[in-house]
Amino acid sequence: MIAYIQGQIAEKTPSHVTIDCGGVGYFIRISLYTYNQIQDKTQLKIHTYLQIKEDAHTLYGFAEIKEKQLFELLISVSGVGANTALMILSGLSPHELGEAIRQQKTPLLKAIKGIGAKTAERIILELKDKIPAEGGMNLSPAEMPALSSGADLLKKESIAALVNMGFNRAQIETKINALLKEKGDTLSLSEIIRLAMKN
Repeated sequence: MIAYIQGQIAEKTPSHVTIDCGGVGYFIRISLYTYNQIQDKTQLKIHTYLQIKEDAHTLYGFAEIKEKQLFELLISVSGVGANTALMILSGLSPHELGEAIRQQKTPLLKAIKGIGAKTAERIILELKDKIPAEGGMNLSPAEMPALSSGADLLKKESIAALVNMGFNRAQIETKINALLKEKGDTLSLSEIIRLAMKN
């Protein structure tokens, strides 16, 4: 198991980061929460989870060990795979997710695209006693830094990130156009992505 990777950031998007470590580039899938934490960094130590399948070895990365722990709890739930867990951690900050599970807020989990009522209920049922009430995984909500770029760049970057996450381009473009029309360029890239991910 690769516990963490430390090196220089070669590429960074809302869905993945590539880290140059000793001349080797590691492609690591990340959540929107982690992207927010590493936006201003050029050097990075990122906690990782390596998923090994017959057809692929995939690295998932987390800016904080507590987010990695939540990810591992999520994939322990029947029917929740690594990509679904990453989607959940992109739709809710670790703090919000912990509160949703502890307080059994099924609608908050169902609001994430791809999470149905049964999956949301199963997550709460299996994890509600594993999330500590204080400390532990109770993280502060991620700050969503605003970008200075205009609406066109925000649109382009948010569409690219969501397509990389597996969303349909046409549907995402329609939703993002509506968001930008309603709120202009007052939204940050992270906020656009999170809002577009909602059902």
